[in-house]
Parts: sequence; structure tokens; C-alpha cells
Amino acid sequence: MRHRKNADIVDDKDRTENPIASLREELITSSSNLTFSCRRIFIICLAIRMVNSLLVQTYFNPDEHWQSLEVAHRISFGYGHLTWEWKKGIRSYLHPMVFALLYKILSLFHLDTPLFMRKAPRLLQSIFSAVGDLYLYKLSHVLFGEHVAQWALFSQLTNWFMFYCFTRTLSNSLETVLTLVGLYYWPCIRVSTSDVPSVSRKWGLVVAALACAIRPTSAITWAYVGLLELLMTRDKLRFIFLEVAPIGVLVLALACLMDRLMYGSWVLVPFNFLKFNFLSSGGDYYGTHKWHWYFTQGFSVMLFTFLPFSIAGNIWSKKWKLSGLIAWVLGFYSVLGHKEFRFVLPVLPIALIFSGYSLATIGNPDSSYGRRKGSSTIQTKCPSKKHLAVFLLLATNLPMAFYMSLVHQDTNEIEYKLTEGICDFAQKAHDGKVLNVLFLMPCHATPYYSTMHRNLPMRFLDCSPSEEKGVIDESDRFMMDPAGFASEFARNWSLPSHIVLFDSQEKLLKDFLLTHSFQEEKRFFQAHFKVDRDLQAWVVVYSFKGQ
Repeated sequence: MRHRKNADIVDDKDRTENPIASLREELITSSSNLTFSCRRIFIICLAIRMVNSLLVQTYFNPDEHWQSLEVAHRISFGYGHLTWEWKKGIRSYLHPMVFALLYKILSLFHLDTPLFMRKAPRLLQSIFSAVGDLYLYKLSHVLFGEHVAQWALFSQLTNWFMFYCFTRTLSNSLETVLTLVGLYYWPCIRVSTSDVPSVSRKWGLVVAALACAIRPTSAITWAYVGLLELLMTRDKLRFIFLEVAPIGVLVLALACLMDRLMYGSWVLVPFNFLKFNFLSSGGDYYGTHKWHWYFTQGFSVMLFTFLPFSIAGNIWSKKWKLSGLIAWVLGFYSVLGHKEFRFVLPVLPIALIFSGYSLATIGNPDSSYGRRKGSSTIQTKCPSKKHLAVFLLLATNLPMAFYMSLVHQDTNEIEYKLTEGICDFAQKAHDGKVLNVLFLMPCHATPYYSTMHRNLPMRFLDCSPSEEKGVIDESDRFMMDPAGFASEFARNWSLPSHIVLFDSQEKLLKDFLLTHSFQEEKRFFQAHFKVDRDLQAWVVVYSFKGQ
């Protein structure tokens, strides 16, 4: 015991005499613990996101198939539909190439079955999503400490919209991951810029440039962060000419080089994208909302029951730079006519960080916690309030997440089941007839070749915007007069073996289908309530039975 006491005295004496060495030891130990914690956090997030990706079986937005997987399928297997955006050069091949590489690997190992083709892309996205979750934790940790970081991660993993959308193969999902990674490296976001290594900002610029190359509208986010950094940095000229300019030009040049190889000619995608969506308001062709939609409906629905906690955390934390970023992005997108939930997905995790802050401090909002970054514990006056809050969030978000991911708009499974049925039919056919499928429904209402993974002739109704004003596309003409359109269309069609349509149009096409010798073969549940059209409760598959 005496030897032990003497050793403790010596250690205390060493710390007193050499405080710098002692501080260095503490920092190394803290860094080591954080590294271990991050590794464990990533493994947990990866497991959760992989399960998440397998549970997401519904259809949310056409772009998750038609602007990524369908393009990747065409690159890898030689067939797949390219929408009008690819003919106009307003999409970069950078994002689809990620999945094209995955498809090539599946093909190499003979794993390109319909099941793997459906599940593998989202499993790959789940890895990216887990990286985003990790960096949300790391960003929260450097801003508020470990306790808040844990609650921010809880908010991220249990929010219904993140569960529903984050593992989908949308470019917005990858943009959200890059936003979280990039914000972690930008000094202007931190509490103290002096604690951030100089190389950190360069990494932040690389990630920001990559996000803009994948999705040009990401420049809205990074313009705010870049201006904030410019105001706070001492050497402004160095920042602009030795960091922003060379890194931005390099990443843009590499992206343009890839697009040059894929398009076959030089195409400046960011310019074409911004010209169509901002300068000419081309996005309005697909519908518009009131200017306040994101504030009163869109973003509020995404946050759902996390909304009051996010507002409280915003006020209590006083992190106005992050609050300003959310307001800036929502405000900018509000000016545009065409609005979608996924456009503001990159700032949803930031709002959930504030929710994590309020959950960590609930019951004691006047606490100075959060100003001491190193603190890892907090005393609450009413722990029962926190338990009640957690129960409320889980009881509202989990059912919503599971319903939207497993039940609502389950057209994702239709392609797979249709594939099995058609392929079985094809194997039994001995007359050499080429089977083909006609989708008599609004354009892009289901996945296509990337899910079917069979090189069968297929046809869907086109909805490309016309250069002439007032010209109605096929999809809208069909929705306005299904029977009239179908009768006219049938005059010049190649007789399909199968027709796929919604039950709402089936009622109006009964006579047409019977006249042309089509009979119902399968009926799949679609939705309990309408989204932006009449209720489309069922998807019905009709097959040609001959004369």
C-alpha cells in the first residue's frame, strides 16, 4: 500500500511539474477513445442501415430507379431506358457509375439474378448511409459533446423519413451523406476554428465539390458554408485562389471527363442542369407548390414529431450558423416553383442534431450544457419527461416508417413478380413469339429494366417536356381520357402480351381490354390513400389470351 501511495504521489508530482505532457496524454487518450467509439458506432449504424435497406420495399420517387439504376443497368448490360434528361445532358454519369460498378461485380460472379439486382443497390447505399450516420455523430460530438451526439444519432436512426428515404438509391441520399461528411471538416462550423487542422478545410472542399458534381443544386448548401468560411478566415486570398479554385476546377474537370467518355462529346452538366431548373424553370413542368410549402408541409412532415424538439434544441443550443444553413436552404428552395421532399433531405439530419440536443437537455433547458464540449454527462430534473419524449417519438415514427417502407406504394415488388410470371410463360412458349409489356399508367410509375433484368420489349407512356408550349404528353393524355387514348394507341401498337395498369384506369378500360382479348392475370396492392392523383389502390396485370 505504501509503494502504491508513493507511486500516486510521484504521478501527481509529474503532472504538476509537466502539465503540457499531461495534457498531451489526455488528448491522446481522448482521441483513442473517440476512435474506438466511432468504430463501434459505425458497426452499429451499418447493421441498422442494412436491415433498413432490406425493409424498404416500396416506391417513393421515380429518380431512385430511372436516374440511377436504369442508367447503370444500361452501362453494365447494354439495355435500359435513358430518359430525356440524358439526351439533354443535364445529368452526370458520376452517380450511376457507382451502381454500374456494383452491377459489373454481380455479373462477374453470376449473381445478377432479379433478387440480387433489387436488393444489392440499396445494400450498397446502406454502407454510404452508415458513413453519414457516423459523421452526424462526429459532428454532434465536436459541437456539443458525447451525450448530445448519442441523442442526435438516436434521432437520426428513428426519424421516419430518414428510415424511409436514406437507403434509397437517390442522388439526394448520397448528397446527404456528403453534406454530413463535408460539414464535419469545415472549420467555420466548429466552435473554435483554431482547433481544426489546416488540411481539414481542404478535405471539406473536396467533399463539397464532389457533392456539387453529383448534384449541382448542392451548391446552394456549400455557397452558404463557403461564404461563412470566407468571412471567418484570416487569409481570404489564399482560401479563394489556392484552395477553392484549384480543388473545384480539378473535381469539375474529372466529372466533365467522365461525362465526355459516356456522352461521347463534351457536356457541361452543371451548366445545363442549372439552366433548365433555375434559369428556365423547367422543373415547373412536373408541378408546383406554394412558396411556403417546405415550412408548412414538406420539411415539417419530414421531421414529424421531432419538430418541437428540433425547434427547442435550435433555441437552446444557440448554434445560429447551423440554424442559418437550414433557413438558407429552405428559403432558397422555396423560391423555386417545383418542390419535393427529397430536395431538402441534406438539411434534415442537421435539424435532427438539434432534436438530439433538446432530448439530451430535456427537463433542464436552462443548463449551460453544450457550452462545455468535453462534458459527457448531464443532470436532468425530470428523467420521466425524457422517457415520455422517447416513447412519443418511437410510438409515432416507427409505425410510420414501417408502413411507408413496407406497405404504401408497393410497386417495387410488382416488377419482380411480373418478371417471374413472364419468364415462366416465355419458357413454356414454343411458337417463337417475342413477348412484350405495355405500361398503361402515368410515366415512371414503376421500376423498369433495372428491376426486371430481362431484355424484353417494353413500352411506357412518355412524359418528356415538349419544346412547344401547350403540347400535352402521352401520360397526361392518357390520364385525361384513358379509353380514348387506348383506342387510338391500339391502332399502331405492336400487340403486347401483358398490359399493366392501375385499377382506377382499369374501370374505364374494361371494354377495351375485353375487346382486345386481354384477361386479368394478377392484382397487386398499391396504396390505401392517394398521393398526387386519384386513389390508385391496386396495380393490375392483364395478359393476352388470343382470339
